Amino acid sequence: LFVALSWMCVLLNPCQSQEVHDDKPNIVLMMVDDLGIGDLGCFGNDTIRTPNIDRLAREGVQLNHHIAAASMCTPSRAAFLTGRYPIRSGMVSNAVDRVIITLGAPAGLPHNETTFAALLKKQGYSTALIGKWHQGLNCQSRYDQCHHPYHYGFDYYYGMPFTLIDPCWPDPSRDTELAIRSKIWLCVQLVAVAALTFALGKLSRLVSLPWSLIFCMILFIFLLGYFWFSSYKSPLYWDCLLMREHDITEQPMKAERAGSIMVKEAISFMERNREGPFLLVFTFLHVHVPLPTTTEFIGTSKHGLYGDNVQEMDSMVGKILDAIDNFHLKNRTLVYFTSDHGGHLESRVGHSQRGGWNGIYRGGKGMAGWEGGIRVPGLIRWSGRLPAGKVIEEPTSLMDIFPTLAAVSGSSVPQDRVIDGRNLMPLLQGEVQRSEHEFLYHYCGAFLHAVRWHPKDSDAVWKVHYVTPVFQPPGAQACFETLFCRCSGKLVTYHDPPLLFDLTRDPSESTPLTQDTEPLYDVVIQTVANAVKEHRKSILPVQQQLSELNYDSPWLKPCCGVFPFCLCDTEGGTSTVRA
Repeated sequence: LFVALSWMCVLLNPCQSQEVHDDKPNIVLMMVDDLGIGDLGCFGNDTIRTPNIDRLAREGVQLNHHIAAASMCTPSRAAFLTGRYPIRSGMVSNAVDRVIITLGAPAGLPHNETTFAALLKKQGYSTALIGKWHQGLNCQSRYDQCHHPYHYGFDYYYGMPFTLIDPCWPDPSRDTELAIRSKIWLCVQLVAVAALTFALGKLSRLVSLPWSLIFCMILFIFLLGYFWFSSYKSPLYWDCLLMREHDITEQPMKAERAGSIMVKEAISFMERNREGPFLLVFTFLHVHVPLPTTTEFIGTSKHGLYGDNVQEMDSMVGKILDAIDNFHLKNRTLVYFTSDHGGHLESRVGHSQRGGWNGIYRGGKGMAGWEGGIRVPGLIRWSGRLPAGKVIEEPTSLMDIFPTLAAVSGSSVPQDRVIDGRNLMPLLQGEVQRSEHEFLYHYCGAFLHAVRWHPKDSDAVWKVHYVTPVFQPPGAQACFETLFCRCSGKLVTYHDPPLLFDLTRDPSESTPLTQDTEPLYDVVIQTVANAVKEHRKSILPVQQQLSELNYDSPWLKPCCGVFPFCLCDTEGGTSTVRA
């Protein structure tokens, strides 16, 4: 009788059944593109308004020593998804290009890598990626989508499979092109049918036409296709596109409206799955160049178009947070906010800066060792579970999100590979005061440039630089002549002995320590050298995706129609949000 009554209580008490879901929180991860740590109010900026992100900091935990595993988009995101240095997955390069350069490249995150989305999906989570992907798309044909997010644990996808590039915005009017495209394709079909009919009639001797006429019709089709394709050599038509699930919805995309559509998609996903648990990974197109911004925000900041774009991004964060509140999910949802790496110092037009500000930290995007390229904002809120307003100065990493999500979802990390991230929950909840990261390794492509050491018995955070980029022109603090700093060759400096800094005393890395100025110099250099030897033993040889497979193949470029007539806009003037 007692057992029966207990079951009746469970069935009749919705609150009790809800507690089962509370054990597995909903998870919302937000990653901004190219945001500098100094661009946010909660990290010291008092000239750009970011009230919604600042609110997230007040209500959650702020990670002041949060480190990206790479200073470029593709490898940093690969490490974020897998909890592993990109050198382990092969998402690195020993050449100049350190990101996937086009949707026509067969490079992508290997299928044998496990993402946190795959872990959570096995725990019953509904999973969605909305926004930028940049982990590859096709392998052998334009339709195979071998690197689509669906192969990595995501149930739903809407967004940009590539990344923003300058041709994406401002975009030219395509109304005429879209109208002509349908008529030209109809013309091609009619000519093809006529040519085939005449050829069959000629072979069966039912019609008497010269073969030259039939060949001319076929030649007309090929020439029309060739000239159409040649007129669309701009990446605008082949890389600037949006997808919903497996289908292209805009080719080329209207970049200024893409962000608002993505926010609507995110809110719709949360509403559909409000009973939980769900994982939403929202990867902004903001604040990457060319900074597509709606007229509502243009001119609203003190920092030109870049500041306008940051403030628009903040408003989008606010809409997502408001939706969580409106769906009464705040206490059941873990929210995380970060950037994939530091701001891009070399991005400018004339004297107008189009990249982010990295605060007191030296360097920026593309610089793997200098702090400005890899120090990123980190904010985590889980109301009722994590203390509000807490600030942590211990070293943490974007790779930590993988084991942290495994822990809060009741999953476990794979045991058949090295996981470089660490579970953040004990540190966030105050159960421990020290980071589990004793060493963090900073790669520039496939080349190790620097190592961070946080001794277990000391508050110091030592930074050893083996390689640093050569800034150009002389006297500059970035690589303005090459747009991105190099990882090897003549445009880097190899340091022997290495440069040494104590980040607790010199976070700007302005004055290298020497044997004369630092009594522990030799001990630190030797300890880090020994750690590097052990670390390299754990690196297994794999194919370098961004070296060997990072080339442009026109046959892999996605197309929303029949190639090469690839123009479409199914979004129209408004978004079509999945019901």
